[in-house]
Amino acid sequence: MKAMYYEAFEQMPEIRTLPDPEPTFGGVVIKVGATGLCRSDWHGWKGHDPDIRLPHVPGHELAGKVVATGKGVMRFKVGDRVTVPFVSGCGHCSECHSGNQQVCPDQFQPGFTHWGSFAEYVAIDYADTNLVHLPEEIDDATAASLGCRFATSFRAVADQARTGPGDWVAVHGCGGVGLSAIMIATALGANVIGIDLTEDKLAFARQCGAVATINAGSVPDVVEAVREITKGGAHVSIDALGHPTTCFNSIKNLRRRGRHVQVGLMLGAHSTPQIPMAQVIGHELEIYGSHGIQAWRYDAMLSMLTAGKMKPQQLISKRVSLAEGVSELVNLDKAETPGIAVITSF
Repeated sequence: MKAMYYEAFEQMPEIRTLPDPEPTFGGVVIKVGATGLCRSDWHGWKGHDPDIRLPHVPGHELAGKVVATGKGVMRFKVGDRVTVPFVSGCGHCSECHSGNQQVCPDQFQPGFTHWGSFAEYVAIDYADTNLVHLPEEIDDATAASLGCRFATSFRAVADQARTGPGDWVAVHGCGGVGLSAIMIATALGANVIGIDLTEDKLAFARQCGAVATINAGSVPDVVEAVREITKGGAHVSIDALGHPTTCFNSIKNLRRRGRHVQVGLMLGAHSTPQIPMAQVIGHELEIYGSHGIQAWRYDAMLSMLTAGKMKPQQLISKRVSLAEGVSELVNLDKAETPGIAVITSF
């Protein structure tokens, strides 16, 4: 198979011909129809993820068709169109038994713990626990775009933050995660403020449903700007970027008993941000992480998509080849074009 491959962190990836994968007893092999490019892949390429063992094939947002199954797989067959959460549970531990596969201690992560989907084929373990059947109405590129950013944002906004109609939601960072969060919160009836440094991303945020936007590079104080718009602070605030400044602002701009959700990864030098703990205590703020989504929660998200309440395909800004994906990957930290890039040809 053709695959994007690197043997050292920060080394320019190459397109190589590698052996086709084989399914494990409880796993499947998927012919990749589309796979999204995500900032998490860039973090992995930089060496920020301790789970990656070299050499490596990245990629964790995927959709495609099952082409081989292990003998232990019961719920899926060759020919099924599927996607998979980027955090997949083992199906046997106490977290999986409680329905929280997204924090399984023995989790399988394509593109991180195992070789990923920047390839013609990808092997996925624990298939019966983690694979999701795709409705025919949802094409591969749209389904792939759900795999990390959109699905993680769905859990963050709907489940962790408990966003409801009329809530003020501040979203810090209007990249793929942030735009997804804006679209989801809007679909849930919230009033959303998009916050970013560039006007084109803020314009895209308004297209996704933001009722107000803040250019963090031109206002003297982001927190005060949020407080002014919301008349006292956000009920919910999402750090969709993962930076000490956005994390701090996201907590600081909450009203009393507000809820902060950290979605953007905080890795490397950013892993220990400053937190206004006196405010957390005095205002009884709630602080949550959000790490993927369970396969069983896809039904609610997919139902909203097929009903037309959310249109994640609007977030796809470009479709590229596997070879073109190399440049996209290594420059993800510099991406200025709003939206998501998806590899659709191999």
